Amino acid sequence: MMKTLAIAGCGKLGNIVANALKDKLLPEYRLIGSYSRSFSSAQATAELFPEECKACRTIGELLALEPDYIVEAASPAAMRELAIPALERGISIITLSIGAFADDAFYESVKQAATKGGAKVYVASGATGGFDVLRTATLMGGAKAEFFNEKGPDALRGTAVYDESLQECQKTVFEGNAREAIALFPTKVNVTVAASRASVGPENMKVTMRSTPGFKGDTQRVEISNPQVHAVIDVYSRTAEIAAWSVVRILQNLCSPIVF
Repeated sequence: MMKTLAIAGCGKLGNIVANALKDKLLPEYRLIGSYSRSFSSAQATAELFPEECKACRTIGELLALEPDYIVEAASPAAMRELAIPALERGISIITLSIGAFADDAFYESVKQAATKGGAKVYVASGATGGFDVLRTATLMGGAKAEFFNEKGPDALRGTAVYDESLQECQKTVFEGNAREAIALFPTKVNVTVAASRASVGPENMKVTMRSTPGFKGDTQRVEISNPQVHAVIDVYSRTAEIAAWSVVRILQNLCSPIVF
């Protein structure tokens, strides 16, 4: 039986998922709705499937389509707006904006809404990975975890830590925990919150961010240890595309007889 899908956030990442559908990498799904902050972006995505997909002007309009799954590729703010009403309707979510889950109260409300609606939230690995190892090592007890992120200075323009000196010298621009990191960089370190929720929690995940002149892309390195295990997951990505492809992987797993 075909599953129905909607996309919230029709930028580059959302459209990678839409094109994966178009290229028949997800034959078990059909796209029935698209929503984006810019209605023209939602329309452009819908036009890939002119006979099936409706471009929506509001999140409420998207929810009224009652898809089986919503791919959230918009922002933590959008995730906060759509998560609870979607889950209470029984609509499951595959999210990239896990930064919204740094808020403990929201996180608990989402779990309650998912239980009430019989739905689930699937956290995409985005530009990092190893959630299975992180979760397993934490379950064993006594775990400690750290997250390291490296960016080029241009990626930090518009943030509180940016100044022109970053173009000339390497500098550690942030040290703190995952909750503090997402508060300072609301759209740039979602993966730190994802890794922390899979392991020791946002308060206990130490985060360090370094700016390096001329550096392109992102390095995400998470390290976890307990008395028996030491694991390092180190991922470099030149662009953010890996995040969208991690959503495609989840969608494939949801319909696969063997799950990786």
